[in-house]
Amino acid sequence: MTATTYSEVWDLDVFFKGGSDSPELQKHLIKTEELIQNFEAKVNNWTPINSPNDANYLQELLTDLEVAAKKLIQAGAFVGCLLAQNTEDKKAYSLDAKITSLSAGFQTALGSLDNLLTSIDDGVWQQLVTVEPLKELAFVLTESREKAKEKLSKEEEALISALEVDGYHSWGQLYDLIVSKIKVSFTENGEEKQLSVGQAHNKFSSSERDVRSAVFKNWEKAWGEQADFLAKTLNHLSGFRLNVYKKRGWEDVLKEPLSINRMEKETLETMWAVISENKQKLVQYLERKAKLLGLEKMSWFDLDAPYGNTESKVSYQEGAEFIEQNFAHFGDKMAAFAKIAFEDQWIEAEDRPGKAPGGFCTGLPESKQSRIFMTYSGTPSNVSTLAHELGHAFHSFAMRDVPFLNCNYAMNVAETASTFAEMIVADAAVKNAKDEEEKLVLLDDKIQRTVALLMNIHARFLFETRFYEERKHGTVTVEKLNELMLEAQKEAYCGALEEYHPLFWASKLHFFITGVPFYNFPYTFGYLFSLGIYAKALEEGKGYEEKYMALLRDTASMTVENLAEKHLQVDLTQKDFWEKAVHICLDDIDEFLELTKDKK
Repeated sequence: MTATTYSEVWDLDVFFKGGSDSPELQKHLIKTEELIQNFEAKVNNWTPINSPNDANYLQELLTDLEVAAKKLIQAGAFVGCLLAQNTEDKKAYSLDAKITSLSAGFQTALGSLDNLLTSIDDGVWQQLVTVEPLKELAFVLTESREKAKEKLSKEEEALISALEVDGYHSWGQLYDLIVSKIKVSFTENGEEKQLSVGQAHNKFSSSERDVRSAVFKNWEKAWGEQADFLAKTLNHLSGFRLNVYKKRGWEDVLKEPLSINRMEKETLETMWAVISENKQKLVQYLERKAKLLGLEKMSWFDLDAPYGNTESKVSYQEGAEFIEQNFAHFGDKMAAFAKIAFEDQWIEAEDRPGKAPGGFCTGLPESKQSRIFMTYSGTPSNVSTLAHELGHAFHSFAMRDVPFLNCNYAMNVAETASTFAEMIVADAAVKNAKDEEEKLVLLDDKIQRTVALLMNIHARFLFETRFYEERKHGTVTVEKLNELMLEAQKEAYCGALEEYHPLFWASKLHFFITGVPFYNFPYTFGYLFSLGIYAKALEEGKGYEEKYMALLRDTASMTVENLAEKHLQVDLTQKDFWEKAVHICLDDIDEFLELTKDKK
């Protein structure tokens, strides 16, 4: 038993005392701006001489790049935490705008550097990247150079970066602002409350259908009232993105997200094809769940409904200790890391008004720490989310000694580490169940995530690809957005639901994120990819931790296809790997169907 009682509120003062009023943060931002300007000047003063001697100046630039980038990321992560913990923190919004502006200037300088790399002859380049310390960075530097060749001129890309501040990222910020003002009415014990969207969303996990149904009705109403503003926001955000793609000559809207995720289109298409071919079992689960809930068919707001009538609550302390214990079965380093995260208050979990919805993990590279944000209300799903976010943090921990430029892993492999951690805890919960009823509750919670990743994310992907094609021809109306979302949901869920959520395009933050386009398919990739790793971990036991950490260390310095080949000896462009991964998920459904076959 842990002697320490873990706090549900994170410690941010260790970075900058005083939150958005912090004088330390102001000094930090001034220094960051100075470093970015110096880096930019140094880049602009460099004319490669096309000889191996270019290596010395390039190494100097990369050192300056690292110092400036770490400062910028540190400030951005801190301000992101301030905005999440209190959506009414107006000073934090101003700071966020300042950091966005600094980021734009930094991106311009990085674009200029990448452009300079393209001016180096291929033969000289090959020599440069075989010399230490550049040799270790060869993949990332060559990748940046190749991407730069596909972009516009240095001046045009600089103009795009400058215009992004008010013409692109600001739309994402506007979305956050609109959402912070949305309140969802909910009557509890005769008293009408105004819930934040985060608090309202937690109600969809209620075991009472009346609660879920009432919240959903008001949820749709609340988002519907803002639909015109949100549609305008989404149209302008996507319009900006499409115009940039058009100028660069990029026809396929998936070109950039696939490139960011270091992934072949063939891999993505194979993954979705295998998922689509294996959805019948998921439909059987939804049909059985409907029967168990006393329904003809499930609706969108029933998808997170727990099995059974128990409102079993797990305290934050119990959840934390359970995670620590089960990480320890996999590896000592992972367990010790989780203990540090809990003891040193890396996690903001308190259930209170005024917090942003959702959960995330963010890294503060200067401090070599992470911070985790979520709202913990005691459900088994909350414990899984906590483990998921700790998986992200462990990924950063595993890479703490990797060169900075080799740490920029993409979202698809980022989701691998988080899902792996979640699997350890979810599996343990099912195995440790005290009786069959509890086992079913936990198994159902686990399957809900499979449905989310193979059906909900698929709906998002279908909607987003079709929306972008539609957007190429002009502004897309609220009615059309609803129609596209409804079509995507019906297809992804194989028509298994009675009522859908046509305004999901408005309520899902992921469609409005400007940092990464197509913030959807990497989740599913990460989930299934992690299952392959998890299967190996189960085979090899505790000794697999070192191999797992070696894989994590490589996640930002090779393509996912090469990563899978090197560490798992599999070909991701072929169906075999994906079929095995999907069938691991379906085994849970088989067990659930077997255990509930006689229940009414």
